[in-house]
Amino acid sequence: MLLQLKNASKWVHVGGNKAFLLKDINLNVFEGEFISIMGPSGSGKTTLLNVLGMLDDFNEGQYFLNDENVGSMKDKRKAQIAKENFGYVFQAYHLIDELTVYENIETPLLYQKVSSSERKALVADILDKFNIVGKKDLFPSQLSGGQQQLVGIARALISKPKVILADEPTGNLNSRQGEEIMQLFKKLNEEEGVSIIQVTHSESNAAYASKIIHLLDGSIEKIENL
Repeated sequence: MLLQLKNASKWVHVGGNKAFLLKDINLNVFEGEFISIMGPSGSGKTTLLNVLGMLDDFNEGQYFLNDENVGSMKDKRKAQIAKENFGYVFQAYHLIDELTVYENIETPLLYQKVSSSERKALVADILDKFNIVGKKDLFPSQLSGGQQQLVGIARALISKPKVILADEPTGNLNSRQGEEIMQLFKKLNEEEGVSIIQVTHSESNAAYASKIIHLLDGSIEKIENL
C-alpha cells in the first residue's frame, strides 16, 4: 500500500460550528495507480489532494504513507518524506519567472543537495525526454501555456517521485495541449510506473485513469473502476 487514509476529516470553524471540508475519507492508493478525483466546486477535491500531498493537515483520522503514520511525524520528517515521494503539478504552473527553463527544472535538486555534475546530467536527460532542449535558456514568459506546463511536469519529475499530484493540470490549456499533457501522464504511468493522482473537472481527462473517486460535500460518493 502506497497511501492510505482512514476516517480522515478536515474542518474549519464557522460561527462556532464545524464546516467539514473532508468527512470520513477512507482511501487506499496502490503503487502504479492512476486516479482521478472529480466532483462539483466545493466538494473537497483540492483539499483532499493537498492532504495526500502533505501540503495541508487534517483534523481527525489517520494517514499512512508507505505504512508510516504521517500524523505522528515531526515537521522536519514530514517535509523530507514529502520531497522524497511527491511531485506537484498545478493549474497555474507556478514556475519562477526570473529563472530560465533549465533553472526552474533544476530547483528541486538544489534543495536535495544533489552534486553539480549529477544535476547537469539529470536536467539534460529530462530536457531531452520532454523535447524541450531548445527552450532551456528561455524564461517562462517566452513559452506557451502548454510549454510552461511541460516544464512544470519536468520539474515535478526531476527528483524521481513515486507519486505525481496534479491539480487541474490542463485547466489553462487548449484542448490539443491538454490532450498532449494527459498522454504524457499516461505514458509516465504505464511505462515508468509513476503513480498519478489528478483533480479534474474534465470527464475526458478523468477517463485516462484506472479509477475515479467522486466527491460530494467532502465525502466520497462513489469509487468507479475503469
